[in-house]
Amino acid sequence: MKIHCIRTHHLRDHLEVPFGFSQWYYDTRNTLLVEIVAEDGTTGWGECYGPAEVYQSAVNSFYAPRLLNQNALATDVLWHLMWRSSLDFARGGVMMGAMSGIDMALWDLRGKALGQSVSDLMGGRYVDEIPCYATGMYFKEMPEADLISSIVAEASSYQQQGFQALKIKVGKNLAFDAKQIETLRDALPNMTMMADSNHAFDLPEAIQIGRILEENDFSWFEEPLSPEFEGQFRQLQDKLEIPVATGECEQTRYGFQRLLSTGGVQIAQPDLAYCGGPSEALKIRNLASSMGINVVPHCWGTMLNLASATHFIASGYREPGRKETPSPLLEYDRTPNALRDELFEVPVVVRDGIAQVPTGPGLGVIVNEEKMQSFVVNQTEIKA
Repeated sequence: MKIHCIRTHHLRDHLEVPFGFSQWYYDTRNTLLVEIVAEDGTTGWGECYGPAEVYQSAVNSFYAPRLLNQNALATDVLWHLMWRSSLDFARGGVMMGAMSGIDMALWDLRGKALGQSVSDLMGGRYVDEIPCYATGMYFKEMPEADLISSIVAEASSYQQQGFQALKIKVGKNLAFDAKQIETLRDALPNMTMMADSNHAFDLPEAIQIGRILEENDFSWFEEPLSPEFEGQFRQLQDKLEIPVATGECEQTRYGFQRLLSTGGVQIAQPDLAYCGGPSEALKIRNLASSMGINVVPHCWGTMLNLASATHFIASGYREPGRKETPSPLLEYDRTPNALRDELFEVPVVVRDGIAQVPTGPGLGVIVNEEKMQSFVVNQTEIKA
């Protein structure tokens, strides 16, 4: 079954209310969807996490011409074909992000062609349901006292919806962060909580905030440091008991080998729409497993990436393994996103904070192409 056509769809949605985190504010949602069509009409869909305009060029002008007429089911062969084609100048970064969306689409196509779900293709499911943690509590432009009240109200709403875990944003400033952490714990004493600084802190600041998180029984400290300073993760972890989680900015098994070998990361967080796709995420998981490190993928974007992460988690083995294994957690972004919530005829079903692992072929989610057109910025197509 050969690849006949590759299309890209740059989608954009403008947000009514911007929201921010430690680095910047969002006022629009952008994503690039990759559509791959085999010669018999079987279609696979994937997405790229990051700058859609750049990814669109990389897919359409560089990778797509090399993939036409290749065997659409040979996911690993095609991954290495792309890797070798751009190795000399793109061992990571946006080219790898483009590869990720292509690879995701190929897994979706392969599953549909074989009549199996992606988790079946990954080796089978350990679970059929996965508890989600609600990602939200972003910053908004308002006085800090009002912002903390708004964040507590938002977090409480997730508890009312059935979520048992949530992840907040820190990194605004140290005083605000400390107040927010303590206020949230007082308001939600039984909620599992994590905190994400999006690499906002230097080492002394990360130690200070990490200790406050420990005092308030947070479950992990995500991206406390810049990915540029890999050696500092071990220095931080030696000072703290809370697990350090990171990896959404990292790519490939080679990058994760460097990151995890520091001994300072307890939870690895590849994003399947950025790290190299499902093909490379499986290799990253094997690498992490060999070091006794568990993987909780970062997940941001549409239902395509959410479905990919769901299948990946469902097929994963938790180290070191025991009869009563703790439930895995799936990141479920709760910020406004029409590109996720309005474009899929068949979505990932989440009820009461629990995601159902899709059982349909491929990723198990279906794009509504008619609704997609209202969000299109630019589309490309290349055929054999």
